[in-house]
This record gives sequence, C-alpha cells and structure tokens, in this order.
Amino acid sequence: MTLRLILFFTSGISLQTWESQGMFDREVALYRRLQARGVHVSFVTYGNADDLQFQDRLPGIDILCNRFGWPLRTYGRWLKVMYAPMLARAHVIKTNQISGADIALSAAQWWRKPLVTRCGYLWSETMKHWFGADTDKARAALLLEARVFCAARRVVVTTSQMAAELAQRLPEIAGKTQVIPNYVDTDRFAPDPNAVPEFDVITIGRLSPEKNVLTLIEALQSTGLRGLIIGNGALAPDVERAVAASAGRLTWLPQVSHYDLPGYLTRARVFVLPSLYEGHPKTLIEAMACGMAVIGTDVAGIRDVLRHQATGWLCGTEVAEMRQAIETLCAQPLLRKALGEAARRFAVEQYSLDRIVEMELALLHSVHRDGPLAVRGVQ
Repeated sequence: MTLRLILFFTSGISLQTWESQGMFDREVALYRRLQARGVHVSFVTYGNADDLQFQDRLPGIDILCNRFGWPLRTYGRWLKVMYAPMLARAHVIKTNQISGADIALSAAQWWRKPLVTRCGYLWSETMKHWFGADTDKARAALLLEARVFCAARRVVVTTSQMAAELAQRLPEIAGKTQVIPNYVDTDRFAPDPNAVPEFDVITIGRLSPEKNVLTLIEALQSTGLRGLIIGNGALAPDVERAVAASAGRLTWLPQVSHYDLPGYLTRARVFVLPSLYEGHPKTLIEAMACGMAVIGTDVAGIRDVLRHQATGWLCGTEVAEMRQAIETLCAQPLLRKALGEAARRFAVEQYSLDRIVEMELALLHSVHRDGPLAVRGVQ
C-alpha cells in the first residue's frame, strides 16, 4: 500500500516563494526522493493559482494551493474542507515549520490523521530575538509550540540542543521527539578540483539583522580581501551601500539559484556564517560538503555543527574576532585544506540526502503503523 503524506508549508509560504528565494530545488529534493521510494506526496501551500505552474516540475506531487485567492485566515480555516478528498486519504500530515502548524493540527484532528510536527528552528526563539522575551508575540509562539508539540504523534527537530531544550520545557514530549538534521545533496555539493578561487570569503543567507552580515562586511573592510555576499532581505540597502564603497572588493548577488550555488562556493577560499543565532544552518553544511574551510560564530545552531579546529573554525560575533578568524584561515592554505577535507567527510557522514531520506522513511512508516487518531478533535 502506498503511504500518503501531506506536507503543510510554513504560513504564508508558496512554491513561488521557494523559487524567488532560490530555495525550490533544495526544498523539494527530499520529497522527490520519498516519491521514488513509494510515498505519495501532496503540498499544501499558501500561494495562489500561480503555484499550479510548478506542476510540470513536480510530477506526481499534488499542489494544493489557495487557488481562489482567499484571505489567509479564511483559507487556513477552510482548506481542511476544500481539500477533503486528499486529507481523508492521507496517512500522515506533516508541518514544515511551526508557523502555520496550528492549521495543520486542525486538519489532522478533523480528519483523525497523525501529525508530525517538524521545525528547523524554534519559532519562540525567533520571536524572542525579534521582539523580546516578554512580548505578546514571544508568549504566543511558546503557547503555539506547546499546543502542537503535545498534540503531535511525533516531534522532529534538527539538533540535539533543540531536543534537550524542548525536553526541559515540555517533559511529556521527550519520548516522541526525534532529531533529523537538515540535509545536503553531497553529490551536487562537492569539491571541484578545477575551480579557481575568485573570492577570499563568501557568505550566503538572508540579509536580516540576526544574520549579522554588516559585522562581516566591517570585518573585511581593512583586510584587502575580496568578498562575495549572496542573499536578499531587509538589510539590502545597507549592503548595497557597503558594496558601492568597497572599491570593487565586495560583490553582492541578491539571488542565486540553489542549483548554481556549488559553483559559487567552490570559487571562494573561505565560507563565513556570521549569525547571532541559528537553527541548523543549511548553507553552512552545503559549504562543508563542498570541502570548504568554514568559519561560524560560536552561537547556538552553529556550534552544534562545527567543532573548532576540527571541522571548521568558531569565532565571536564581533568585528575584531571575525576579522582575526578570517585572516588566520586566509593566510594558511594547508590549514584550509585540512579543515575543508574534514568538513566534507563530516557532511557526508551526517547530513547526506541519502541518510536523511532513510530517517524520514523510517519515521513515516512508524507513524503510519501506529494508526489514525482515536477521536476527532473539535475545532
């Protein structure tokens, strides 16, 4: 019997969003592999009818989108009725992140389907950093997490640190929490022995305050090193001004297809992730898979991936600390080579797509064997 999985997208996110942010190929890779292993996949997105244009690129995957252009709240409330035939036949419902997980939970309870609540980062931590720990938004995020985690059949997080934090906060979910890291296609993200370095430093990520890219730019200013910044976001005007004032030493590309990222990574000597905090950073493990020497700030999420002077280099979040780490690695090619080789081995062993597919399959079949919910939830 074919196992039927329905993935609920993060609230407000569409296939168009994935495409515009260069994430499409990376995000769908897992589900294409699950398809090949006999899982029928459906996507519940928040895009309008334009999301249906991706059907040719997702053969066999159902695209369930907001085709009538309803307001977000209306769509979220009624999609469990709108897509009744698909939901009624599903074996497992899964969330992509916590934002919007309440809508997935409502559908799962209505149709008596087991829910797998997956999150790459804790929404409550993001709200705390953005708005403050004592704000209504942070408290609402904590309540949402407690609600969906406790109701879910399984809880999937990307790091052991997240699992430990949740076990301390919600002891009752410890037994159903599983760590499944983010994945990387280690066949595509691989060293290129013929690549010629054009940049000393590369960073990839959203241009938002928590990514700390302006500190990285300041750290590079007095070094004479060449830097490549890939990403877009709220800080784009600041980055554009810094690039214009860099006398050609900095290059900024607002968007690069995920398919093309390996070609940019392998043309730089060092990858730097300067974030103030992370969940489980995908760009970092992709750089590691490319055999790059990587620098990451010594913060939650990054220190779970990097071991200092073993698989990478950890540094502080301030300008001087970052500059020192960059200059150290850029000046020592043998050290870069050793760290890059170790990083590649670690990425292949821990984060390869093949490994994560097996973990996901085992999880889905385990949840399916447990059967449907006993009682329909009241919404």
